[in-house]
Amino acid sequence: MTKGNLTIFLGAASGVGKTYAMLEAALGRVSEGVDVVVGLVETHGRVDTEVMLKGLTVIPKKPQEFMGTFELDLDAVLIRHPQLVLIDELAHTNAEGSRHKKRYKDVKELLSAGIHVYTTLNIQDLETLNDIVTQITGVTVRETVPDQVLETASQIQLIDIPPEELIQRLKDGKVYVPDREKEDFKKFYRPGNINALRELALRYTAQRVDRQLESYRQAHGIDGQWPTGERILVCISASPFSAQLIRIAKRMTEKVQGELFAVHVETLRRFPSESEKDSMANNLRLAEELGAEIIGLTGNSIAEAILELAKKRNISQIIIGKPEHTRFWEIIHGSVVDKVIRRSQGISIHVIPGRQQASKALEIQLGKKAEEVRTKTQRCSLTEVIPYLASSLMVVVMTLVFTLVNPFLGLVNISLTYLLPILISAALWGTLPAIATALMATIAFDLFFVPPFFQFTVADFRYLISFAIFMLVGLITGTLSDRLKKQINYSRQRENNISALYSLSRDIAAVDNLDAVLDCIVSNVSKTLEGQVLLLLPNEKAQLVLRKDSGLNNFLDKHELSVATWVYERGLKAGTGTETSGNAQALYLPLSTEQGTQGVLGIYIKDSKARFDSERIRLLEAFTGLSAMAINRVKLAEQARESLSLVESERLRTALFNSLSHDLRTPLASIIGAVTGLLEDQNLVFGPEARIELHKTILHGAERMNRFISNLLDMARLESGMLRLNKEWCDLQDIVGVAINRLGNTLTRRPLGIDIQEGLPLVQADGILIEQVLINLLDNALKYSEASSKIMISIRQKGKQLEIEVANRGHGIPETDLSKVFDKFYRLSSPLQVSGTGLGLAICKGLIEAHGGDIWAENNKLGGVTITFTLPLTEQSFGIVPEMSEGE
Repeated sequence: MTKGNLTIFLGAASGVGKTYAMLEAALGRVSEGVDVVVGLVETHGRVDTEVMLKGLTVIPKKPQEFMGTFELDLDAVLIRHPQLVLIDELAHTNAEGSRHKKRYKDVKELLSAGIHVYTTLNIQDLETLNDIVTQITGVTVRETVPDQVLETASQIQLIDIPPEELIQRLKDGKVYVPDREKEDFKKFYRPGNINALRELALRYTAQRVDRQLESYRQAHGIDGQWPTGERILVCISASPFSAQLIRIAKRMTEKVQGELFAVHVETLRRFPSESEKDSMANNLRLAEELGAEIIGLTGNSIAEAILELAKKRNISQIIIGKPEHTRFWEIIHGSVVDKVIRRSQGISIHVIPGRQQASKALEIQLGKKAEEVRTKTQRCSLTEVIPYLASSLMVVVMTLVFTLVNPFLGLVNISLTYLLPILISAALWGTLPAIATALMATIAFDLFFVPPFFQFTVADFRYLISFAIFMLVGLITGTLSDRLKKQINYSRQRENNISALYSLSRDIAAVDNLDAVLDCIVSNVSKTLEGQVLLLLPNEKAQLVLRKDSGLNNFLDKHELSVATWVYERGLKAGTGTETSGNAQALYLPLSTEQGTQGVLGIYIKDSKARFDSERIRLLEAFTGLSAMAINRVKLAEQARESLSLVESERLRTALFNSLSHDLRTPLASIIGAVTGLLEDQNLVFGPEARIELHKTILHGAERMNRFISNLLDMARLESGMLRLNKEWCDLQDIVGVAINRLGNTLTRRPLGIDIQEGLPLVQADGILIEQVLINLLDNALKYSEASSKIMISIRQKGKQLEIEVANRGHGIPETDLSKVFDKFYRLSSPLQVSGTGLGLAICKGLIEAHGGDIWAENNKLGGVTITFTLPLTEQSFGIVPEMSEGE
């Protein structure tokens, strides 16, 4: 579907006439015959705006009201599907329960549906200008739009008026001002503020015009100097200050028309908390919305990882924030900024100091962490106290023992032995218990073993070194132990993720049935993520239906299905944890491949505390990628089988037409010739014997045609899977007799030997089909043997099966071709002139295998070929024989 075009009416602030200009342009399009509707336009009681709306078709708004405005009825617009729709206030935040969190996402969906959109926007609503607008006006704009939305616009129309006129419009009441925001508007609508915003709007449109001009010159091959493209790298972390860095980097990228990269480095020395993970996810999401390429790295040194990436990606500028650490902290741990600057080697480094707003946000975050620590301390359980009690017990026991053997050990050995409980605490419980143990060991050693005894003083100040060593040992070993445990947990988590992906890929690679593949996907994903999984695939009518789930009963209601359908149609994720249909109970991800979206994977986690963080969503996306490829592979395999069936059908049709020239026309010609001779024999020229021969010719030709038609029908039934066995108790001796009689003169002219074992049990089989098998085998033996050679039929019981052989005396089959004689259309080269389609033995193979038997060919010792097939015997077969024998 061709995407729609987005036209944005951009202004410096509210009241410049964006909505009026949009409606005026829409009326012009109506006069041109364009189908235009109003999706949502806020008049705020302005008479001139209401008058212009009367000339346009208006889609009714949704009944709920949020922040003083009614919501856009997105589904109604999609159903109406006009050529052009008008939507006011692009940066608006939708009400709770709406499909999308932001209105610009509604606009994206309309554009994807091929509908053109006119919309309005203020320059302060741009995400990258948020900090600048706050600094200029002192007012924080809370509703913003990513710059990428404007970059995708096909046209931007700047609506501008002088600041004096705008202020007068505000005084005249022509600018809508909510009651709760009147004070902010008074601060906002100042001549200086308005001129600054006008400059931002003019600069943005000028940059866009410059880019359009450059594109035009490139498209038309106009020579001239071109600015060198810049590649800017911004370093982000979990700090709230990173959002400001990302916006600054985006503005710099726009100015130099470069590429933007956002890098985050994870170190094994420190592992983020849950709150830091959430903050990191928000920063990454912001960078992605602003068009940055996200790069995640892991390393021991942040500076080395950043510079190595910069060299690989040819980065020209690096933007990094200045951390608010003390000079002493930087001396101990080192400064990442200093390392990056010293080793940059020609790369421009921009160090951005943290501003007051970011500092306040950091203080709030630290306050929340402190509150969490206080809450955890208040809820301290017995499990958390046990390490300290055990450490205290170890120190007390060792002190009692050392008191008894003090003269024997000496102070040096006692001081060294006190390191044991410190090391044990560090290894088992971590940093804090190790430091507490070191403190208790220091106090015990000082009170009981260092003169003067039972006092917190020392006669020899050299013991203070021992005390300091105790504390350092506790701190260092505890820190290393904590770090090692976190590294183990981190590695185990990564290993579990990789193992889960490997397990899924291994399981789905081993099966080629769609239901089995879906079972593998559901079981692996639900086991790994500890949630309930559902898989939805399109049916024959391209409607999304539930194919597999992990036990979710009556979960997929109308709302959930609508969210899943939206994901399938748009190829984007939605549901809980996202900004699209966030009120859904499950998270839905598309199963996308190069051939399109194959279906939707949904996951529902009952535990409300288990959130869909960025790492879990990345794992889910890896699962969906493997699942989509597996489902697509199965579908392609099914299509290949269908294509193969079509090829086989085409070969059958070709063989049929080729056979018509001989296998049908030859017997038909003999029949027509004999019938014509009989009809024209009015003078009784032919004698009785000649007439009998003509009748036999007619019969022989008809029987030959009948066998040919029967073979074609049997092969058609086998190929279509419509063959149904009508099993009855059969005596093979009777079936052999019937087959010989049906072949008639063609067989009676040849020597025939029959060897049937006495007392054979009855076999449960379809007698008509087994008769057809014998006829085909005998006909094949007749064709590929000399006219005077003998044909032998023998039947033997071997264990729980009957073995039937049909042998001739003729030319053998090459060993390499013995396995091919049962293939369709295969005909053995022979010095004898043999006609046929090559279907007779293939039909025998299909019929015998349908009975659960086997068939094969081999060269016999006397020359010629023996074809053998088996039929299985049941327990009832052996029970029937004695009763028949007693009756006889």
